[in-house]
Amino acid sequence: MKKIILAACLLAALGAEAQNEPYVKETDPLVLQKLDEWQDWKFGLMMHWGTYSQWGIVESWSLCPEDEGWTQRKPAGIPYYEYVQKYEALANTFNPQQFDPAKWAAAAKKAGMKYMVFTTKHHDGFNMFDTKQSQYKITAPNVPFSKDPRADVTKETFNAFRKEGIHIGAYFSKPDWNVDSYWWPYFPPKDRNPSYEIAKYPGRWKSFQTFTYKQIEELMTGYGKVDILWLDGGWVRPLSMQTKESLSWSKTPPQDQDINMPGITAMARKHQPGLIVVDRSVHGPFENYRTPEQSIPDKPLDYPWETCMTMGGSWSYVPDDRYKSVNTLIHNLVDIVAKGGNYLLNIGPGPDGTWHDEAYRKLDSIGTWMNTNGEAIYGTRYIAPYKDGKVCFTQKKDGSAVYAICLLENGEQLPSVIKFTGISPKKGAKMELLGYKGKLSWKQEDGAVEIRLPAAAQKRGWAHAVAVRIQ
Repeated sequence: MKKIILAACLLAALGAEAQNEPYVKETDPLVLQKLDEWQDWKFGLMMHWGTYSQWGIVESWSLCPEDEGWTQRKPAGIPYYEYVQKYEALANTFNPQQFDPAKWAAAAKKAGMKYMVFTTKHHDGFNMFDTKQSQYKITAPNVPFSKDPRADVTKETFNAFRKEGIHIGAYFSKPDWNVDSYWWPYFPPKDRNPSYEIAKYPGRWKSFQTFTYKQIEELMTGYGKVDILWLDGGWVRPLSMQTKESLSWSKTPPQDQDINMPGITAMARKHQPGLIVVDRSVHGPFENYRTPEQSIPDKPLDYPWETCMTMGGSWSYVPDDRYKSVNTLIHNLVDIVAKGGNYLLNIGPGPDGTWHDEAYRKLDSIGTWMNTNGEAIYGTRYIAPYKDGKVCFTQKKDGSAVYAICLLENGEQLPSVIKFTGISPKKGAKMELLGYKGKLSWKQEDGAVEIRLPAAAQKRGWAHAVAVRIQ
């Protein structure tokens, strides 16, 4: 008991120290170049998809024996191991015959998305690619869809999005709750962490390191050009890199879950030069950008970052999911970009391989807005003060133009005057309303800029937000 208490005290100190660690800047010039390009892209698509879509549940989490709301089994009351058997048997009925990645890619391109991140494997260990390391995969003989020539859905999806000029990201779960080198059936799992003591069974953990390395190598060598390796499951990390936050995720004493990120990263970049590696929430040299989840920071951050957020209420498919309004989605995008970040918007495909029709409609509307206002989004960077009231600011990274983006509420008419403080245009600066060819007049009094919009411009059917280019 004393050893446990001392270890807990030590880890608490380590956690507090690690949590305050600054962003570690990458040194590889190819990665730095790719990161700069990634910051130009601004808007991306994420997809969580697996056998769990057949039940409409929260991805893999119902397998995890933690007393948390999102991990509860449905229906309640089924004995744990019986539930696991039923869950794993979902592979026997997974047959997404309407899978059409070209349709997804076309919709994403039309919406103005420049990159995508696809779930190759979630925590449950079901592989959405043709791995040679496991038979728990979509191409296994027991899976009905394995007979389909499109069975390797990761390959098909990557190829379809590349064809549309969209950059490729591979989501990969570091923990794997199906492989016996992580959840060893000899011991029952107690939480999301390994079911055995790594210090007592180092050979088993070494086997898991090798398994993880080989799977990532498969993705880096057999699936074409990959721009981002997006690693989830941040509790899998060296003991020395635990933080107060990561310690709070565990119900069992923390362990040294070192999977050899230096080796994995070196291998991955050997095959994919310039690869962005996102070992998310593990603040250190392999977290090239940070990923606040389902939230937008209150202010700009001084390192590359991306808000990953659901279009609906769930990461994975839910039959009656409620989607955010187009106004909310566009306002989120503007807010994030004005603070210097990227917006990664998630849509969960259903068990048949299709999206909700609502998802297509939302993307179509976003695309209409981006066709007019995209220049105020792409290739921009943060400029102080980033926002004044309902007006957000962005600037081209070469400083050639600044944009004042005025947010409009649902049904709100374009005002006759856009007014803001914080940005001081040079005398005689030219201003243009994107999507309108007429001239704009402006003045500056007492530190406030007032841009007057002609009556002809106000009559147009503006929605969501308008952007003024200041040159």
